[in-house]
Amino acid sequence: MKTYTYIAYNDSGTEISGDLEADSSQMVLQILSDKGYIPDSVKIKSDSSSKVRIFFKTFNERLTPVKPRDLILFTKQFKTMIQAGIDIVQILQIMIKQTDNKRLKAALKHMLDDISEGSSLSLAFRKHKSIFSDLYCSMIEAGESSGSLPNVMDRLIYIIDHEDKVKSDIKAAIRYPAIVVVMLVGVFIFLLTFIVPKFVTIFERVGMDMPLPTKICISLYSIMNNYWAVGLILIAVTTAVLYKYLQTEPGKFHRDRFFMRIPLIGPLFIKSAMARFASIFSILQISGVTVLESMDILANTINNAAITREFVKIKELLAEGRGISDPLSRAKYFTPMVVNMTAIGEESGNLDEMLQEVAGHYDTEVEYATKSLSDSIAPILTIALAVVVGFVALAIFLPMWDLTNMVK
Repeated sequence: MKTYTYIAYNDSGTEISGDLEADSSQMVLQILSDKGYIPDSVKIKSDSSSKVRIFFKTFNERLTPVKPRDLILFTKQFKTMIQAGIDIVQILQIMIKQTDNKRLKAALKHMLDDISEGSSLSLAFRKHKSIFSDLYCSMIEAGESSGSLPNVMDRLIYIIDHEDKVKSDIKAAIRYPAIVVVMLVGVFIFLLTFIVPKFVTIFERVGMDMPLPTKICISLYSIMNNYWAVGLILIAVTTAVLYKYLQTEPGKFHRDRFFMRIPLIGPLFIKSAMARFASIFSILQISGVTVLESMDILANTINNAAITREFVKIKELLAEGRGISDPLSRAKYFTPMVVNMTAIGEESGNLDEMLQEVAGHYDTEVEYATKSLSDSIAPILTIALAVVVGFVALAIFLPMWDLTNMVK
């Protein structure tokens, strides 16, 4: 229940104001009308303390992530109740009571207010794009207009689950190399900071001529010991500037293009993007979304700025009246299999089926690529670790060997 401040007029034209507790402004208008008043304005009551409470409540809700599993559960429940013929307002009221996620619950409350005031379901979803993606909202709109909302929600469940699995597989493949690299840097810093200086002190007392590896280690230790504060500041500033740049459109473009050019990781990113493109495009075609609208949705949901730029060119060619396969063949990153299968589907009238075949193929490719990534990177990282440890060992043992010869 919320507290609303209202201004209304009675039969004699006298202004009346006050507060009412209700679920929505629509309910306040109904209460005033039932009393014989003519409503003038209805607003949510707010004071300084309530504003503070609302701020912290909103901040807390924004911090609560809506995980794919939460979204899948919500979509399944929503679809089941629609199939049962329950009214949208009643569905939202039930979902608000049953939803545990604070952020999703807050969004559903706002959606209930919007729909109670006459908004369409798709428009209510679109007001919460931080939770519901462009793809989700567009498919809801397509299902709402075609009267096939339960079928569309079934496809949404598949997409959310499929994309969550692909992301998890890629993260799992990258996690091991990332841990090894961090350990590699940590071991090097430890050896350089705590081990090398103790031996160098002994060698300097003897007055030995240090070999090149030892001189390099001494120089690195000296820089770290004397300029560590400057180094930390430079790292912090560089990280902040880089992070800020990567939030811009050019930054995202250069980041994604760079990753796709890395020998082992690049093919994995391209295959993942192709699987996502084919899967989403296929479902959009089944759902009755036009090709031009599909390009806009795909540009916003492909999660790759370099490929997103190609959709702009593809859409321009489509607007000229060309088929989808020819613009795809002119764009970067789209593989021959995607182009050829799209052309066959376009000519035979079975585009959605061909795209499903492509999606299934690249799903398997991504699965194999994620497994082979760890297998390929492991030997490289092992060699790198051996090189670092071996270099430091040379820096220590070469002068020790010379010192032993001097003693003899």
